[in-house]
Amino acid sequence: MSSTDSHETVEATVRRVPRYGVFMGIGVVLGIIAAGILTMVGGYEPSQALDVIYPPSQVFGFALLWTVPIGLALGGVVAIILERVARRHDRVVRVDHETIIESD
Repeated sequence: MSSTDSHETVEATVRRVPRYGVFMGIGVVLGIIAAGILTMVGGYEPSQALDVIYPPSQVFGFALLWTVPIGLALGGVVAIILERVARRHDRVVRVDHETIIESD
């Protein structure tokens, strides 16, 4: 069994990139919290058009339809901004690239 080694030194760019899913998830959680707050501070008077009183759970659901997508989008925008800021701190490093091929 013999092996051949290939060794070279190359340059690579190292940078820190935020995880978009984490920021968007935090935005969703903040949207849910905002919907809860809006539900708690909202009034439950009868509707002018239909003379219906909407229950708090339905108001919460309607609020979620607006606050969750807004939180998701804002989380993504924050991640993009942080990526642009982190791009300024890129650094170039030298790395050893080795390839080992074993043959039987």
